[in-house]
Amino acid sequence: MTTVPIGAAQPARRQLLRTAAASALASLPLYTFAQSADTPERQFAPQTGAWRTFEVTTRVEIAAPRGQTRVWIPVPSVNTDWQKSMESAISSNGSAHMLADGREGARMVYAEFDAAQTQPFVEVTSRIQTQNRLQDWKQKSAPAETAASLAPWTRATALIPVDGIVLSTASEATKGARSDVEKAQKIFDWIVTNTYREPKVRGCGEGDIQTMLETGNLGGKCADLNALFVGLCRSVGLPARDVYGLRLAPSAFGYKELGGISAKLQGAQHCRAEVYLQGYGWVAMDPADVAKVMRQETAQWIKDPRNPVVAPVNRVLFGGWEGNWMAYNTAHDVVLPKANGPRLGFLMYPQAESDGQRLDAYAPDDFRYRISAKEIAA
Repeated sequence: MTTVPIGAAQPARRQLLRTAAASALASLPLYTFAQSADTPERQFAPQTGAWRTFEVTTRVEIAAPRGQTRVWIPVPSVNTDWQKSMESAISSNGSAHMLADGREGARMVYAEFDAAQTQPFVEVTSRIQTQNRLQDWKQKSAPAETAASLAPWTRATALIPVDGIVLSTASEATKGARSDVEKAQKIFDWIVTNTYREPKVRGCGEGDIQTMLETGNLGGKCADLNALFVGLCRSVGLPARDVYGLRLAPSAFGYKELGGISAKLQGAQHCRAEVYLQGYGWVAMDPADVAKVMRQETAQWIKDPRNPVVAPVNRVLFGGWEGNWMAYNTAHDVVLPKANGPRLGFLMYPQAESDGQRLDAYAPDDFRYRISAKEIAA
């Protein structure tokens, strides 16, 4: 067994058709502002300044290994004014160490097991600090980044083109915008108004935004809806990126859909987004969580973002988010080191291969993993 202290299968494509999506939307009750005018808003008001420390443990076990087995586990790779990625420790009955993808900066633990190991496992514990984000729109003093540093965040990726239907959709959505902030707001509002949370999508979705727009099926999860936000921004010249991570704890404001159960975080993966705005720097964005609250926070599907349950979330998530979440990385088109299988659109879930075949990270019979988080008192 090795214990090492370390320093700091793509989901299936969506199958719903445009007609089915339109029918589902049309059948739901529309909540109007007038209907909810007498109902007080829920509170959702994260404030900056208080750091929280978590230890996050991920354990992967391969139930039925066949030949040589490899495992890749994402670890926090982001260091910013809202997250500090600290040390990690590894325990395994194979050979395990830290690697990076070599291009996008995504760090991961790589573990390798020979065919004689019938019960391979690897466990990683990472310590991070995180805090709430809330943009102060009155302060426009962030130092400018260079064109070279921003260039990677305007390019196309395999799943996020920036021309064709993406560009035409963004151009239409941003008509009349007089500034980059207004462009971002119009795109954010377009996502909230035109897309929706589809609970049947596996995992966090695939993020194939061209297919979404071409089919008119705009239902998905965070890696779909926030990728669409990123692609629309990039196509009209706004640097933007997905931020792939994990919810760690319940929301301090009682929103069940905006938090995780710390003892059992399988399925708590969540992708957010950022957009770069001159004078403000990188700004937090999460229209996908607005869509999640609209669809799943209450028993009925809320279709109006002015609804008192949704309104404070819609307002805050343009420029902020709650610090009960950590980021793994901002990587796209990830090539797993030493892998036989295809590149990934993103790395947010543990991955494994056995006998050269990529395992389905959502199949519990072959691929078992557990994630938990423990908050460390200051």
